[in-house]
Amino acid sequence: MTIKVFLPLIAAATFVSSTYTVVEARKPQLAVSQAQTSESQASQWKLFTAPDGRFTVLMPGMPKRVTQTQKTFMGEINLEVFLGQPPKQEVAYVVAFNDFPHSYGQMTNPQEILNNAQEMALKTTQSNLIAARDIRSSNGHPGKEIEYVNSGGKITRNRMYFAEGRLYQVMVITTKRQQKYLAKSITGYLNSFNVVLQK
Repeated sequence: MTIKVFLPLIAAATFVSSTYTVVEARKPQLAVSQAQTSESQASQWKLFTAPDGRFTVLMPGMPKRVTQTQKTFMGEINLEVFLGQPPKQEVAYVVAFNDFPHSYGQMTNPQEILNNAQEMALKTTQSNLIAARDIRSSNGHPGKEIEYVNSGGKITRNRMYFAEGRLYQVMVITTKRQQKYLAKSITGYLNSFNVVLQK
């Protein structure tokens, strides 16, 4: 399955755009089979550790990895996307991150980076914000959780964290119909994400 990647000004929005393309490629399933599938998939969740060891998260099987280098006003930025999609479900579990140049990460207020990421995510996906709140990672890094819906009815819950010069986005993208069957899986997935501090 190909993932289309757009080229917005801020790298954060690329992650959202690409995963929307993947979710919309899924065929709808019957509600009964969705409920059964969500139960049967529970046993396949496994702890995934990033290749560089800087985060861990529960994923429904081994995620697909997409890497891209993008030119921005700050110079080249490497984008990393990890995508998990259980079969027969209209849902995508995504962890995406990009590292900012050291000087930019040191000078810029983390809250400003998070606010910019929120603004670009909404603009790029042409979505309406449902809810937003400030959060922190389990080890104290600043973050923001947003929930938004696009014109096609896809709902995204996105937890963003800024830690040690890196912007993480932990997202679940699904449909309104599927969301109610996956409530526990979605919450468990988002809560399982941990930033691993560098020694």
